[in-house]
Amino acid sequence: MNNSNKPEMTPLANGETFKTLNITANSGMEMPLHYSTKEAVIVVLKGEAILEMPDGEHTLSQGNTFIVPAMVEHSLKIKTDFHAIAIMENTSAIQFKS
Repeated sequence: MNNSNKPEMTPLANGETFKTLNITANSGMEMPLHYSTKEAVIVVLKGEAILEMPDGEHTLSQGNTFIVPAMVEHSLKIKTDFHAIAIMENTSAIQFKS
């Protein structure tokens, strides 16, 4: 996948236990298949995206929160310009499928 079509994730803050990532994306972008090594909480501030997981599709839209279980592969398709915050443990890592 072309990196210019992938949502941008940038670190926001690190505490003793948790870290936050800023996620921004334009309509039509896609986050390829990946997983987090620990549970993550997604807080949607703007826009809409479809989170594709093994149990089906979940719509993420402004004002929603969603808990992504650890080690569960998922991808993200951006429907409208999107902004979210991911909250996860400091020791958590995001792993992309090759």
